[in-house]
Amino acid sequence: MEPFRLCLALGPVAVYLLLLGVLNLSRRPFLVSGARDTAALGLAVSGFVIVGPIELFFPEAAAVHFGPFVWLLLLVFYSLCVVLVVLTLRPRLVLYNISVDQLRPVLADLVDQLDPDARWAGDSLVMPTLSVQLYVDPSLLTRNVSLVSAGIKQNHLGWRQLELALAKKLDQHEFGRSLIGLVLLVMGLCVVAGLGTIIVQAPRDIATALFDMLRLAQ
Repeated sequence: MEPFRLCLALGPVAVYLLLLGVLNLSRRPFLVSGARDTAALGLAVSGFVIVGPIELFFPEAAAVHFGPFVWLLLLVFYSLCVVLVVLTLRPRLVLYNISVDQLRPVLADLVDQLDPDARWAGDSLVMPTLSVQLYVDPSLLTRNVSLVSAGIKQNHLGWRQLELALAKKLDQHEFGRSLIGLVLLVMGLCVVAGLGTIIVQAPRDIATALFDMLRLAQ
């Protein structure tokens, strides 16, 4: 792959790895909704989408009429696709830098406060008052946990209430830093260093490739 497209593909991935590294190196857990987590992943792979499917099916006829602005339309189209995926996902909460053993007592205490009628069945939880049903899904490689909706009958307002209460509850706790955070941070820095070296060594080739992609006269 030529330098410009390599930088375009791996640049967002490097930023994503650095972000994950920082989150996992924090002493406090970090809670994010499944929608925001999926949107961040969509941004991370946007470079691969641009140099892959978008360039493969690039509308040359539209580029003749709109010039470089066709890329703006394509990026808007990709953004709308990501938004569509996010809107069709079931409710989910993602917790970074916390293990399932650390989360379980915090969540159990919170659930008793939010819904006295809540019931546990193994890793599954039913909160009838909030109309929330979920199961605890720990990550095998990282110290992260997801609370994933179980069943189609879900109350989004109940999930939002659970998210806000859990975020407030987690602010009162500190856990040790995760080793995987250091690994992710080092990986991100290595990618950034590699891309920086490529940019320094071939600035003219990168500029030329950018002009060619944007269909600009050089």
